Amino acid sequence: MSIDKRMIPFPCREAQVFAKQTAGLVRRLKAIGCKDVVIGLSGGLDSTLVLLVAHAAFGKLKLDKSGIHLYTMPGFGTTKRTKGNAEKLAEGLGLKCETIGIAKACRQHFKDIGHDGLTPDITFENAQARMRTLILFSKANMFNALNLGTGDMSEEALGWCTFGGDQIAHFNINSGVPKTVVRKVCAWWAKRNPGAAAEAIQDIIATPISPELIPGQVTEKTVGPYELHDFFLWNLVMNKLRPAALLKAASAYFAGRFGEEEIAATLEIFVRRFFTQAFKRNAAPDGIKVFPFELGPRGYYIPSDMGIPKAYRM
Repeated sequence: MSIDKRMIPFPCREAQVFAKQTAGLVRRLKAIGCKDVVIGLSGGLDSTLVLLVAHAAFGKLKLDKSGIHLYTMPGFGTTKRTKGNAEKLAEGLGLKCETIGIAKACRQHFKDIGHDGLTPDITFENAQARMRTLILFSKANMFNALNLGTGDMSEEALGWCTFGGDQIAHFNINSGVPKTVVRKVCAWWAKRNPGAAAEAIQDIIATPISPELIPGQVTEKTVGPYELHDFFLWNLVMNKLRPAALLKAASAYFAGRFGEEEIAATLEIFVRRFFTQAFKRNAAPDGIKVFPFELGPRGYYIPSDMGIPKAYRM
């Protein structure tokens, strides 16, 4: 099967993507008269890009960069590598990054609800995400600041977020940018801005993607490669391809890189989560439209209770 250029997912001009995100944040800050933002800095790709956008937006607005409040919030799965990269990135940009550990508060929460605090189940994971969100919103209240969400479009498509946790914020910088593009834009920025921050970003790019809610957690081992998910997302929305056509197109496009069995398994995960997790993005905060479509009530909308349409069942 030959690949039509229109099937190639999310054509990326990194400078334009970054400029759109920066302009979107500048517009929001000016509209509400806000001079402070709060960011949870994890040492991962998404929060890295949010910080870079905020740093650029503050420069354009000539705001005091001390108004960028950064917090790294280590939990039960946080590694020295990611925490160290978060701190190095902040320092490289001339910013302070405060550490607020969440383990003690989570243990008290587990005790309060009758959880043993040891079983690494979904409650164990989501409580950490919600604790971090509580801290960020409370810090935003303290500084009359905007809590900037970090979740990207790929995560929104899959519902790979904690409802009432990283699913919410005051304003989501990455909701219009898929994971593969987030990686490219971070690499583009690092190439243009050599120094300590760029060195941290290069190691962040090389770090396996993980929410680090339990030790050794690797996202793509659970949901499959983001390259495939972004291909499916683009072609389902833009080209209206259904599962059989998506499988055929992906097998041709990724020939020699992913086997058909892995593509099919990842496609099944994508279709199931894309339709059943719509309730999360339907309650998501405002974001910035970067590509021809966005997800949720303001864009490509799927009713929360629709389920998987018959035409998309595998």
